[in-house]
Amino acid sequence: MSVNATSPNAAAPSPIHAVVADDFAAVNRSILDQLASRIPLVETIGQYIIESGGKRLRPLLVLLAARALNYDGEKHITLATLIEFMHTSTLLHDDVVDESHMRRGKATANDAWGNAPSVLVGDFLYSRSFQMMVEIGSMRVMEILSAATCTIAEGEVQQLTNVGNPDTDEAAYFETIQGKTAMLFEAASHTGAILADATPQQEQAMAAYGRYLGLAFQLVDDLLDYQGDARSMGKNVGDDLAEGKPTLPLIQAMAVGTPEQAKLIRRAIRKGGLEHLDEVLAVIDATGSLDYTRQKAEEMSARALAELEHLPASPYRDSMAELAKLAVERKT
Repeated sequence: MSVNATSPNAAAPSPIHAVVADDFAAVNRSILDQLASRIPLVETIGQYIIESGGKRLRPLLVLLAARALNYDGEKHITLATLIEFMHTSTLLHDDVVDESHMRRGKATANDAWGNAPSVLVGDFLYSRSFQMMVEIGSMRVMEILSAATCTIAEGEVQQLTNVGNPDTDEAAYFETIQGKTAMLFEAASHTGAILADATPQQEQAMAAYGRYLGLAFQLVDDLLDYQGDARSMGKNVGDDLAEGKPTLPLIQAMAVGTPEQAKLIRRAIRKGGLEHLDEVLAVIDATGSLDYTRQKAEEMSARALAELEHLPASPYRDSMAELAKLAVERKT
């Protein structure tokens, strides 16, 4: 393979990764091994998207949850790898659906190779994840992950139907991000607990922790879309507005703004594009919608932290707590 686990483009360990540094290195090696294919383009595109600078939070959740519950086997490496493959396949498909040209500061795979190869390599990664799922040999893990894949797909379709629809309310927004984003976080921490033979209460706590963490991350992503910058975020400010996506900053601005302000945002969502970006940003600022979105993210982070009380004290639990705090403190 042309790229190895020590590539400068590989996910760089952070202090949160430190307690599972050896496991994380093993996951990186497993990812590269599992990308092996007799079709060179599969490896090329797979490596490109997987090694494009992501934090690999979902596989990290598997490792931390399993270790926090005293798992001492090896199957958590395979589980973390397949979770990353599932996530990467959704990124490839999402970028095609959204007609995106940049992700994490780099050209998207569909921009570099075209839509058809991106979709098909996404299918390969998705299929490979199910091969690894069988290898783990746990019917409970398969049950959780197979259900999660359906929920994720439904969330993506729901988001697509919301595009250009200014009548999307906060409840519909949360239902969408629960499916398209939080579900895989939830499945990662939940299945990590299952591997460790956790108690039912601990299983439920780990599922809830992942769910709230995923919601917090998505809320901050949607907030940063209106206050970040292309260099730090790897995408352009206002990308969601350009695509006509009614995220929480816009939904809240319409809910509390004046009729004129709501009308402006409704028109911008229906039309898409960035023609009214400056005016929309002014309304979001005037209505305190970013503060409201951050408050919701902080609520989700606090809920995630509360679920950790069901785990025994350990450095792994401490890292999970730091991850919940990072979710709302990050700038990218």
